[in-house]
This record gives sequence, structure tokens and C-alpha cells, in this order.
Amino acid sequence: MTTEIRVPTLGESVTEATVATWFKKPGDSVAVDEMLCELETDKVTVEVPSPSNGTIAEIVAAEGETVGVDALLATISEGAGAKPASAKKATQGAAVAAGSVDVMVPTLGESVTEATVSTWFKAVGDTVSQDEMLCELETDKVSVEVPSPAAGTLAEISAPEGATVDASARLAVISSSGATGVKAPPAPAAAVTPAVATSGAKDVKNAPSAEKAMAQAGISSDAVTGTGRDGRIMKEDVAAAVAAVAAAQPATASLPTPAAAGAPRAPVPADDAAREERVKMTRLRQTIAKRLKDSQNTAAQLTTYNEVDMTEVMNLRSTYKQQFEKKHGVRLGFMSFFTKACCHALKEVPEVNAEIDGTDIVYKNFVHMGVAAGTPTGLVVPVIRDADSMSFAAIEKAIAEKGKRARDGKLTMAEMQGGTFTISNGGVYGSLLSSPILNPPQSGILGMHKIQDRPMAINGEVVIRPMMYVSMSYDHRIVDGKGAVTFLVRVKDALEDPRRLLMDL
Repeated sequence: MTTEIRVPTLGESVTEATVATWFKKPGDSVAVDEMLCELETDKVTVEVPSPSNGTIAEIVAAEGETVGVDALLATISEGAGAKPASAKKATQGAAVAAGSVDVMVPTLGESVTEATVSTWFKAVGDTVSQDEMLCELETDKVSVEVPSPAAGTLAEISAPEGATVDASARLAVISSSGATGVKAPPAPAAAVTPAVATSGAKDVKNAPSAEKAMAQAGISSDAVTGTGRDGRIMKEDVAAAVAAVAAAQPATASLPTPAAAGAPRAPVPADDAAREERVKMTRLRQTIAKRLKDSQNTAAQLTTYNEVDMTEVMNLRSTYKQQFEKKHGVRLGFMSFFTKACCHALKEVPEVNAEIDGTDIVYKNFVHMGVAAGTPTGLVVPVIRDADSMSFAAIEKAIAEKGKRARDGKLTMAEMQGGTFTISNGGVYGSLLSSPILNPPQSGILGMHKIQDRPMAINGEVVIRPMMYVSMSYDHRIVDGKGAVTFLVRVKDALEDPRRLLMDL
């Protein structure tokens, strides 16, 4: 009996992933729930367990291959010996000629008709092995890695970096005889070819996302310490290495920000132009920029501000933090106070906890609180479900657990979806005041900031108090100014007198 291993559901709006790591090979015995491979999407890493006991008969999707939801990854033979792994098919649409193999553009996905060649990892004349990554394409939606369909020598590069190719174009030619025929056409003058670490010197193949990150950063694998299985370099390892280099060279100049499409750049003196570096925006970055701007154009976003005297919260926390931690096994932080205060305010101003769906307003009779968390690879927003019905201790435990999973890269897509309101704490990085951007389709987001001692007039006297600026960005299409201000005032009142939370006032 044969069991098929297929790509699991990757989450809302995620339609494909890259096979990052296989932990088993054909012929290996596996137990039920044993991890077989790891998939990477643009948001999270997904582990694929074995659904049964048996033997790996065939691996259909090799490392570095892009697969869609429900695509076949491998097969498991239950009880019988392993079937020999079938030869991997040549890249989709590859044309095989006598002694040579054409490398074609792989299937790009529904409604995607063209791509841009972003990076070549091999040069004409280089020896390549089957399934070794040759180049990377970028579309409006995802990055697509192109593996070699056969072992041989890279005889020709038909599409250089920066070239736009359609879905049926030829990218290169692999010569099985080792002879190099047509030389690669020259790359555009403005193209910058990053230094790429070859994997030939290592027995352990690095994660495809790590290879991409090293190529983009222009660093060698020798400068990166791998923490993956058998010393395999992961994407997080590259990020750590880049951060270390940045810390050692704080004066490194940043790249100029490309001008918005359609906006002509102001004239630049020749002396300044000679010291600039121009890098073409990737298709993916262009799409991100467009969608962010579309989001701003769609939501009528406004921000209201206030300030909170944190004296009572700090006194309450100082008084009970030891007893709280002893009883509940978790520290009493500020986030539980802000979460409870927001849940309290959302009951009074329900439009902040709603979203627009066409011509309807959908009111949420529950609070799934998104809590932004910083990780080595970027900012993620795990969701605390039904936060409005949780105690202080339950909220603190949930935030601690989600934060740890976020830092370890173990969050699932489901844990980052469905939020109805979000809290962003820029204060942990020293931010004094900011205007957070809405997270559609949510209609509101609260910004926390740094607690700073400031002189305040209290009962006719000037006293020093620990103050925090708070901000609330909201969608004015659904939330009126009165509702937004009322919400933030209710949050302020609850924090300045936490007893109001106990009495539901």
C-alpha cells in the first residue's frame, strides 16, 4: 500500500511554498508523525510529518522546488521495500536535444505570464549537477527558483539578470558533453552580480532561502555559521551574520530609496551621482510598494493621540508582580494591562472592532488580539484568540508562549490570522511617538510607546510622572472621530485607574 505525502494547507492567501529541507531520503524507514521535510513560504516555515509508518519510496519534489497547495511531495510504501526514486523530471517544458538540455521558465502560477531574472548562481562554463539551483526568477507574487534539469556544463545563458521573460521562454542550455557553445549575453551595465557561495565545497546543502539571502547580501557561506541539521545554513543564520557585519560597520551607507513610479527624480550634481549606487527594484518589492500604497488609498486612515500616566499601573505591577509570578508561573508585564484595557474599550466602541465587507459592516462580538512581536527575521503579529474572555495571567502566558514561538520561527499561519484589533509596542525599541499603519481588514491599531518621566501639572502642582504617549490609527470609513477619540480615552482611563477594569466601568 502506498501513501501520498502532499503539501498541507499553507494559510489564507498563501498558494505555494519552497521545499527547503528533506530530512529523509528514498529507502529510509519513517514512523508516523516523524518529520519528513520543511517547506518555506514568504511568511512562515511549515513542517510536514509522516501520516503513517513505512519506507520513503519516492521524493517527487526536490529541495529548492516551488510547489502549490496539495501538490505531491513524496510517497511512502507501507511494509514493502522502497521503490527506487524516479528520475526527476526536467524543468517544466524543458526541451532535450542531442547532448544538451534546454532550461525553460517553470510554471509561474495562475494569472502570472512573465517574470524577471533576478539572480544567476552559475556562470557559463560552470559544472552543474542535477537539481542544483541555477537561477532565481521574480514575479509579481513570489520568487521562483530554477533547478538544473540535468548534470553537465552550463553552455549558454539565454536570459541575463534583469531580463523579463514570458512563461514559455528558454533561460539557458545545459551541455551534457561539457562543451560550451554560445556564450552568455552580457548583463545590463547597471546590474550588480552578488558574490555567491558555491555549495560544491560542502557535503550539506544549504537551505534555498539561505542561498538566496547570501546572494542578496553578497556574503560567502564561509562567513556564516549554520545552525541547521548537520551544520546546514538556514535563512536565520544569514540574517544573524548580516546583522553582525552591520554592527561592526555602523557607518555603512544605505542604498538610495528609488523614486515612486511616475515621479521624476530631481537633478543630482555629478559629484554626488558618481558616489551613488543604483539598484533596480525587484518585481516583488515593486509589488509590495504598490500594495502598501493601495492599502493607504483604500482605507481613510487617520491617527489620534493621547498620553497616559502610568503611575497606577506601575505601582500595581510593583506590588503584586512577585505574588503573581509565584502563583501563575509567568511575569506580570504591561501588555496584559493594555490588552485588557483595549478589550474593555472595544465593547463600548464596537465599530473599532469591525471590518468592511463590500457594502456591509461586520461587527465582531469577540476580540482576537494581534500582538506585534519582533523576531530575527522581521516583525510578526501572532493572534491571542478570545482575549476579551481571558484573565491577566492567561493573557501573559499566551503572549509569552506566542512570543517564544515567534522568535523560534515556529508560528503557524493559523496563529497569525483572524485578528480583529492589533497592539504594536514601539516603546521597546525606544519610540517616543508614532502613527502605526492599519493591518487590513482591521479598522484600528493601538501604538504603545516609551515610558518617560515628564513634569505634569497635578492639582495645581508640578510633579514628575511616568508618561506614555499612545496613538490609535483607524479607518475613518467605518470609525468616526468621536468613536476613535472615545476609544483612546477609555484606554487611558482604564490604565490610569486599573480598578475600572475590575468593576467594568
